[in-house]
Amino acid sequence: MIELRPRAELGGANHGWLHARHHFSFAGYHDPARMHWGRLRVWNDDSIAPHSGFPTHSHQDMEIITYVRKGAITHEDSLGNRGRTVAGDVQVMSAGTGIAHSEHNLEDEVTELFQIWIYPDQTGLAPAWGTRPFPTGERSGAFVTLASGMPGDTDALPINADARLVAATLSAGQVAEYRMGSGRKVYLVPASGRIEVGGMIAAVGDGLAVRDETLLTVKALEDSEVVLVDVR
Repeated sequence: MIELRPRAELGGANHGWLHARHHFSFAGYHDPARMHWGRLRVWNDDSIAPHSGFPTHSHQDMEIITYVRKGAITHEDSLGNRGRTVAGDVQVMSAGTGIAHSEHNLEDEVTELFQIWIYPDQTGLAPAWGTRPFPTGERSGAFVTLASGMPGDTDALPINADARLVAATLSAGQVAEYRMGSGRKVYLVPASGRIEVGGMIAAVGDGLAVRDETLLTVKALEDSEVVLVDVR
């Protein structure tokens, strides 16, 4: 089963400094049919104006992944961490027992990012944060795991969830495959370009909710960057 969720039909909010699209119910957007996808709770498509951002606020018991599509985001938190994550790279934050953080666009251009929340396997764990560069060339033509709590994904940023985030950069006409385990769910969004999956065509920002499939074949109809989350 593959369901297309067009970007134009997603929830949204315009705060001036922040333009957001919500793939699942979030803040002022509520849709009982789109509360989560398995353990995936939030997928926000955010555009943050230059020299603005999210002031310090707190989270608890959530795995939060930020995938930067354009520009950069600068993170600071109550653990003393500070870092800048640029386009194509990811940061992960395990909120655990509690963490306060801010996320600011200190650049002179708009920052575009995906903000992804996944329920952890356990609550009450120690909070943590990390970031890592993943040059897009390393995932050219195939999916590469960027963050994961699944066995064997030792090169990925760790998260406290039975879940995985992968990404691929595809030239027009290229095909990448992703194998799904039994009982798993996948949510897939083009960060750029246009793709075809199972006869469905998805453009930048569209969501594809997938279950009861074994092998996903993703074909790029134009140069594309694809982000995929695998959850139970």
